[in-house]
Amino acid sequence: MNKVENNKAWWLVLPVFLLVAFSAVVPLMTVVNYSVQDIFDANTAVFVGVEWYREVLQDSRLQDSLVRQFIYSFAVLLIEVPLGIAVALMMPTKGRMASLCLILLAIPLLIPLNVVGTIWQIFGRADIGLFGWALNSIGIDYNYASNTADAWVTVVLMDVWHWTSLVALLCYSGLRAIPDAFYQAAHIDRASNWAIFRYIQLPRLKSVLVIGILLRFMDSFMIYTEPFVLTGGGPGNSTTFLSQTLTKMAIGQFDLGPAAAFSLIYFLIVLLVSWLFFTTITHMDKDK
Repeated sequence: MNKVENNKAWWLVLPVFLLVAFSAVVPLMTVVNYSVQDIFDANTAVFVGVEWYREVLQDSRLQDSLVRQFIYSFAVLLIEVPLGIAVALMMPTKGRMASLCLILLAIPLLIPLNVVGTIWQIFGRADIGLFGWALNSIGIDYNYASNTADAWVTVVLMDVWHWTSLVALLCYSGLRAIPDAFYQAAHIDRASNWAIFRYIQLPRLKSVLVIGILLRFMDSFMIYTEPFVLTGGGPGNSTTFLSQTLTKMAIGQFDLGPAAAFSLIYFLIVLLVSWLFFTTITHMDKDK
């Protein structure tokens, strides 16, 4: 006897789809509309086609910000992913210490973004901040407000302190999902710790690492609040990333057409690089 499928439950999901359409698709279409028009006032607009896209792509501010953004994103990924794996491997697996470690790792993730920037703004000051004072006391001339290298180091360290916990928690959950039979077989074969990591733990972590890398790349590529609070994009424009450049263009200069074109290019870059990350990692997994 054939069973008749009841699809009435989809009607319960319909309000969610409508909400997503209203909160995402409609604003996106508004930005697309602005990106092909020259807006003079609320009632006057002239269709300009791809003029704003051409202007934005030739803008040196976009090019410089894009280079800085890629350098920053790859720098934090190169640090946070290995560090997160190492922290997860060193964490206890059972008992109260395991619960305590999980709580301590979750604390940085609960801090609001503007508070993180403020914490490091004070922490890095040479006069009242412990980090800045300690570096200057041992003879290192550190000042993130006037030195480009110091500003970059501080911004990267701030991101590592804030988000390494996310990678560590994801890796920890992946490690706990590995059956004990794998470890028992490895001990019977007298496998070294490196062999256990290389042939048992790392392959089992690939799925969570894909999620972690994608989340961290997208978040770091769209970062705004923390560096804005910490350095304001300075010294000069050395820590001005894409999101800050876009905000200055849209709000500071009120260039709605170029800003809309800029935001769509920004969105496509994030989408393209995330797709390349995901495709490359999944193909590497299939080849093995």
